[in-house]
Amino acid sequence: MKSFSLSEDIKTHYLYPSALFADKEPYLVDTILGSCVAVCLYDPVLKVGGINHYMLPLWNGNGLASPKYGNIAIEKLIEHMLSFGSKKENIQAKIFGGGEVVETATNMFRIGERNIETAEKLLREFKIKISGRSVGGKKGRKIRFNTFTGVVLMKYIEKQSE
Repeated sequence: MKSFSLSEDIKTHYLYPSALFADKEPYLVDTILGSCVAVCLYDPVLKVGGINHYMLPLWNGNGLASPKYGNIAIEKLIEHMLSFGSKKENIQAKIFGGGEVVETATNMFRIGERNIETAEKLLREFKIKISGRSVGGKKGRKIRFNTFTGVVLMKYIEKQSE
């Protein structure tokens, strides 16, 4: 079993949109979400975790199958967790984001709502328990995921006045 002291400096990583991050070592991973969604996966037995940040719900088969798309990002993140030795029945998920933060004609596409639906549907299909969520609404979110403890700190981001 890995030993880890809270007094040690934990490495940090900033997760950009269209990316994922998973490591066996403890990390604090920060990201900022609007209509994008982040899925945090955590294995409390092995004390390892990973996170993705995807922009669009589904890859349509054209171009590169990148973690820009929820169906690719979630599947790849699960693959990383399994490569660390995690068992699917031990993995827990938390979902964040999917807000409709921009008041424009793009709201008709319901990107945030569809991103949330993609996460929930795929995690159900992979039989991964969702243990927490903060999704939807009209505000953005800033999150910090501790890959060693599975704890996610979140704060809402207020719109800046023009």
